[in-house]
Amino acid sequence: MSFFSKFPRTFWVANTIELFERWAWYGFFMLFANYLTSSSDAGGLEFTQSQKGILMGVGTGILYFLPVLTGAIADRYGYKKILALAFVIYTSAFILLPLFSTFTGVFLMYLYLAVGAALFKPVISATIAKTTTDETASIGFGVYYMMVNIGAFFGPMVTLLFKGSSHLVFYVSAGMIALNFILLLFYKEPHRGKVEQTSLAKTFGDIFRNMFSIVRDVKFLVFLLIVAGFWTMYYQLFFTLPVFISQWVDTSVLYNFFHEYIPFISNNYSPAPGVLDAEFVTNFDALYIIIFQIAVSSIVMRMKPLKSMMSGFLVCSIGMALTLFSQNVLFTLVAILVFSLGEMAGSPKITEYIGRIAPHDKKALYMGYSFIPVFIGSVFAGIISGMVYQNMSDKVVITRQFAEAKGLAIPEGLSSNAYFDNVAQQLHMGHKELTDLLWQQYSPSNIWMVILTIGLGTTVLLYIYDRVIREKA
Repeated sequence: MSFFSKFPRTFWVANTIELFERWAWYGFFMLFANYLTSSSDAGGLEFTQSQKGILMGVGTGILYFLPVLTGAIADRYGYKKILALAFVIYTSAFILLPLFSTFTGVFLMYLYLAVGAALFKPVISATIAKTTTDETASIGFGVYYMMVNIGAFFGPMVTLLFKGSSHLVFYVSAGMIALNFILLLFYKEPHRGKVEQTSLAKTFGDIFRNMFSIVRDVKFLVFLLIVAGFWTMYYQLFFTLPVFISQWVDTSVLYNFFHEYIPFISNNYSPAPGVLDAEFVTNFDALYIIIFQIAVSSIVMRMKPLKSMMSGFLVCSIGMALTLFSQNVLFTLVAILVFSLGEMAGSPKITEYIGRIAPHDKKALYMGYSFIPVFIGSVFAGIISGMVYQNMSDKVVITRQFAEAKGLAIPEGLSSNAYFDNVAQQLHMGHKELTDLLWQQYSPSNIWMVILTIGLGTTVLLYIYDRVIREKA
């Protein structure tokens, strides 16, 4: 405990703010992919997987590109003011987003929400960097990452209770963000160094000059591009896995366990008897991190960031690929554990690595650039979870292909659930029987090879990068 006393009060306030912000974000984000693509009779919007991929990939990518600008703005005009603005945008966006149901409307509202998140992100990560030292940075960012995952775990657990109404899901997130207005009263502005009071135009001019200097730093630019491969793989946890579980994975074993021993879960996290919410299963990633993050951070704290990242990326690659390999939910849970262990070893070290090399008076600016790989990775993750998943693994597409091959006459205008049920009825099969038949004939799990290739390629490139850096050092 004496070690934790080395952190100032602002460190803990910032971590608590992060906790509630992540609670609000993941409370809707974990459910977002299925909300966009699921059947209309289940409260979904029935967007195609490609539309989902474009919306989540590009929208989330822009969210992570904007901190390049917002980080510098925060450095110039003050962290506390930017946080207040972020919370205003966040709250209003969560209230407005469920009022739209067209692709264009949802996309524009998601971009508005992204602006709020982009204002928030570099400020909190810069605050953590400014309130830690070389001695406390590894544990400090481990605590920060654990707070992220406490919020990531409890957010979906709460909003899933209100999944019968998409409006309530978003309103719960709005309420969690609103709590941060109270915490903001206890947030003390970290020392930002000497800051010139300049016009907004000059600030943006400086930003683009800084961007040009980053582009000229080939070594750092290559690092950012390599790490984008990790984020391409990582975002399948939100873009693809909930949809894959909902469409293909048999969760009955886990449902029966909870029904017998913890009926609260089977009663509240189940869309139908014998089935658990896909987001509940995916959320085990956050639970694992809550349990193991401090231990993993303690193990890797003495490792060089690049070494820890390489190990983490390798393990992540295997874990994420395996989550898309089987219909057995217990296999999926073990695969998520493998993925989360790699995530804990690798992901916090990215932020720590950039935080260490950033000049003290430009922490937020450099933390903003730490989101560039996330921007690139999100866009490519959208392609994988959209067009690639739709062509290889989407149950809706596969069912229609199967019905056409069988020459079945299906009524027009059916929801995706009703369409599947109609096919099953005409073949005198149950839901699970037809799902298993499609699994065997169309092999939707083959997408695991795509994910593994991306992850292993990223690990190899980072190894080469580390060797080059070492030889030139």
